[in-house]
Amino acid sequence: MNREETTYRITDLAESERPRERLLKHGAGALTTAELLAILLRVGVPGENAVQVGQRLLLAFNGLTGLHRAPITEICSQHGIGAAKAAQIKAAIELGHRMTVFSPEERPTIHSPADAAALVQFEMSGLEQEHLRVLLLDTRNRVVHIEEVYRGSLNSSQVRVGELFKAAIRRNAAAVIVVHNHPSGATRSM
Repeated sequence: MNREETTYRITDLAESERPRERLLKHGAGALTTAELLAILLRVGVPGENAVQVGQRLLLAFNGLTGLHRAPITEICSQHGIGAAKAAQIKAAIELGHRMTVFSPEERPTIHSPADAAALVQFEMSGLEQEHLRVLLLDTRNRVVHIEEVYRGSLNSSQVRVGELFKAAIRRNAAAVIVVHNHPSGATRSM
């Protein structure tokens, strides 16, 4: 029998294999996603340690993107996950997102379509319907503002051309980049 199958508590693991201790010694980058979730969850359930619960959640929701997209009620429907644990997971995902959001003095500069996609991809990949947004840039291609222009249906998004430029004119933007998502999670810039 595999040792992982017979290990039901984190304390059954050697100290050097426990997620929290490994994080303290080697940094968060050394841990798997399931181990990072285990640190948030703190405890498992009878028959599963916290790492195994984390692995089960990742499988059930097809990874972190699925957890990001899932409503709290759906996460709570998983064995051993109550409102508090679901809220911790959602809070951690949001904190990670907020780290990528810029403050006014640290406005990102767009040099390529990949830069534009990277700026909005995380948030837009979690949306369940199409959204159309406009990135407003200054003369140095720094993002001034991101304006949501339209929220569509599951597979379509229609907007008047004038709506694309209204926010740009109001904010005196030098350039615009139009982005939209696909509920599948893909984003593209036009």
